Amino acid sequence: MRAVRLTAWERPPQLCTVPRPQPGPGEVLLRVGAAGLCHSDLHIMHWPAGSLPYDLPFTLGHEVAGAVLRVGPGVEGVSEGERVLVYGPWGCGACPECSRGAEHLCRQRSSLPGVGCGLGRDGGLAEELLVPSARLLVPLGDLDPVAAAPLADAGLTPYHAIRRAITLLVPGSSAVVIGVGGLGHLAVQLLRVLSPVRVVAVDTRAAALEHALAAGAHVAVPADDATPAALRRATRDRAALVLDCVGAEETLGLAGGVVAPGGHVSIIGMAGGTFPMRRGGVPMETPVVITNWGTRAELADVVALAQAGALTVEVEPVHLADVPAAYERLEAGDVRGRLVAVP
Repeated sequence: MRAVRLTAWERPPQLCTVPRPQPGPGEVLLRVGAAGLCHSDLHIMHWPAGSLPYDLPFTLGHEVAGAVLRVGPGVEGVSEGERVLVYGPWGCGACPECSRGAEHLCRQRSSLPGVGCGLGRDGGLAEELLVPSARLLVPLGDLDPVAAAPLADAGLTPYHAIRRAITLLVPGSSAVVIGVGGLGHLAVQLLRVLSPVRVVAVDTRAAALEHALAAGAHVAVPADDATPAALRRATRDRAALVLDCVGAEETLGLAGGVVAPGGHVSIIGMAGGTFPMRRGGVPMETPVVITNWGTRAELADVVALAQAGALTVEVEPVHLADVPAAYERLEAGDVRGRLVAVP
């Protein structure tokens, strides 16, 4: 079968031919319906050897929706033909965190071959995907797999970040979303669905700012105009939550400059910046969290929101053979919403 694989560090991925996987005991084989392309994939491609504890090669793709093709011995709870979304972090399944559904915090992660689907272990940019356990599957119901695939990360991660700070998101407060791409446009929608806050969006691209307003942002500020003072005016000095979906030096400085005292900063983007966490650098009593996925239960919540029509993912389908070129477009910023590969 065809698969888009990372075969060398600091090199673009390649479309390869690999053997079709066979499910063993406890495993589930999916026919991939769609797999999202994420900026974190770009970081993995560009980081030098030794930056990540992954062995090459492996198939990329950690936002995956598909249908159950076959199950291995002992599998219960899913049936052939059922449409599902894959929970991306793959932990040991037995430690205290995994037993609570928080496999993104697995205590045994260092002893595993990768941290999840498409992250050290073969992911969904392929015709078929072998999932190690049925516990990692969330039923999709009638949701379109192409539109649903990005929910696995682009939906789950901001949902987890917002839920962590939900008690701060009271009437009269504001939230800032920095970077309104495939993840940020869902963050805007989730803020509107889950809270009464005023949503302020920031991006370098005019098209992204238009997208933010269409997604429900109250104010869209061009990055060139987004000084801390300007954003404090836009948020009325009530930025209870800042979601930085970029994570660069400039954006993290902006996050620290606009968050209100006692507010919360969530670093979602992986651009490698340093947050100014020092006395005088940020307001007093400001917790800062590097957000990483979320729990299995939270993914089920995100799917339920999409099923209720409360979330709409803007997607652009691409053929599997076009994925390497699509990653180039993603890196150039020439994408609105989420690119989704359809095998």
